[in-house]
Amino acid sequence: MPATPARERFLELLHRTVADNTLTKLTLGKPVGAADGPRNLHVRPVALKSGPHLSFVWRHADRDITKNHAPASAVAELERLIGKEFLDAHLFAADVNAQLECQPDGTARLRTMRSTETTAPVGAGHDRAKRHPVSADARWLRELGITNAQGRPREGMADKLRQVQRFAELLTPLINEAFPEARPEGDPPLRLVDAGSGKGYLTFALAEVLGEHARLTGIELRPALVELCNRVARDCGLDGRLGFVAGGIKDVPANGCDGLIALHACDTATDDALALGIRAGARLLVVAPCCQKELRPQLAPAAVLAPALRHGIFAERHAEFATDALRVLLLEWAGYRARAFEFVSGEHTAKNLMIAAVKTRAPGETERARAAHELAAFYGVKHHALAKHLGLDLAAKP
Repeated sequence: MPATPARERFLELLHRTVADNTLTKLTLGKPVGAADGPRNLHVRPVALKSGPHLSFVWRHADRDITKNHAPASAVAELERLIGKEFLDAHLFAADVNAQLECQPDGTARLRTMRSTETTAPVGAGHDRAKRHPVSADARWLRELGITNAQGRPREGMADKLRQVQRFAELLTPLINEAFPEARPEGDPPLRLVDAGSGKGYLTFALAEVLGEHARLTGIELRPALVELCNRVARDCGLDGRLGFVAGGIKDVPANGCDGLIALHACDTATDDALALGIRAGARLLVVAPCCQKELRPQLAPAAVLAPALRHGIFAERHAEFATDALRVLLLEWAGYRARAFEFVSGEHTAKNLMIAAVKTRAPGETERARAAHELAAFYGVKHHALAKHLGLDLAAKP
């Protein structure tokens, strides 16, 4: 296979991560050899008495064959295999993940992402600090008042730093899922919008995780915060790929948006953000709902629940569940694979639910519409902001 810039950059990453002991694993797939040959190759570092080695596990249909190689000979063998014997290669290291896709015609595409790897490399010792996708000594964390000059959280900001780290850890696999294919050389970077970005903590975290692979826009109503965030982005050398503009959720660009994030948008503002992202054709939607008030006055659940729901806290939590469960079902009807999960521990914030959705199919499946209608009917819900945006009448029979 002739040398290509993508393959050369991948091999450079391989050389570097082996040399500095940050490689955690490497997998090769899509073999071009005989059908009875190995299906894939798994490589990982091991510590032997004779020193660090790379363990090769050749996986055949009926057996595995393991061989250990010294680093130099291992890298030489991998150079021979990558793009020649195997067309796909995935590298995982402490600071970067990379995927190389080669074609039989000699072309290749490379995609890299910042890593969320938290496992110390072999030989690093048991006292090695846990790795985070956002380094605690990042300058923007200091500029935004989260950490001090020593990279430690300022008083009262430890929870915020944990929230930033958790957000970055969650978003990395979601982005890999939403955009699994390598972007061809010369293609424009991904465009992501953070609607209601506030002081920009999480927008900056996402910019750090994605690096040069995306352009991010934070939209915030308060001009003073917009000015602050743009200044910090400039001072930290991020202004080429991160910017903030004044406005509300309705000012989110209606086209050219690959991903939309809206965290803690109150009540139906979450629905407004989801609807805008759907209309924009965004492949990734991430929201953390807040203040779910729309459904509470509508709730008329089964009689057996009425005595319990006379207690305000149960009625509030029930309304939150019904609101967000309907959002998930409506997203599925709109063609997304949706899931709901805990964003951060409830000890840090009570508003800790996150809904993430990845576009996977065309909208409008009847069974998914029926599920939303049946849940709404159970609770007596006739109006839901996201359903209205999507043109789905919950009061009508499916």
